[in-house]
Amino acid sequence: MNKSVAHRVAAHLLEIEAIKLSVKKPFTWASGWKSPIYCDNRLSLSYPKIRTFIKERLADVIKNEFEGVEAIAGVATAGIPQGALVAEVLGLPFIYVRSKPKEHGMTNMIEGKVSKKQKVVMVEDLISTGGSSIKAAKAVQEAGMKVLGMAAIFTYGFEVAKENFAKEEIKVVTLSDYASMLEEATALKYISEKELISLKAWRVDPENWK
Repeated sequence: MNKSVAHRVAAHLLEIEAIKLSVKKPFTWASGWKSPIYCDNRLSLSYPKIRTFIKERLADVIKNEFEGVEAIAGVATAGIPQGALVAEVLGLPFIYVRSKPKEHGMTNMIEGKVSKKQKVVMVEDLISTGGSSIKAAKAVQEAGMKVLGMAAIFTYGFEVAKENFAKEEIKVVTLSDYASMLEEATALKYISEKELISLKAWRVDPENWK
């Protein structure tokens, strides 16, 4: 991870409130976890300069980290527009992976031209536990394509995600991460020292954080 890029991406996401931090009034995730952070990178799509910066940095990462890439696959739903933008920059074919097979018509899980043995890089907007990302990667593999790895905008850096990706032997590269975001949020005075301690504690044990 490029430290300079990691901080610039984090600053952009904080600036447009794609990342929101609230220790006193935490958010509730679908899993039931109480969280002092909410991340919605889809907001970056509404800001042309930031959208361009992110797509170009994702394209750089893919060119530098995944030699021989032949196609880009967006992970539903938020990874679809990001993946399409990156595919356009790289001049590569684009497909996207649904969270579940379509319930009518061709009942496709993957939309777009599937070419056997094609080398694919998955694009995600956010990595949490890695579950949905790995499910999408497996669907691409089962279709006969080769997954070189995954590129994402941001990761919380949970150990469970690292373990899950390592188990499936999927290489993951992100533009920014939770630690870089906290450094940037502190420098920009988005958070106090007391809040920083609580935010660090959540990252270590999100399930039991209070």
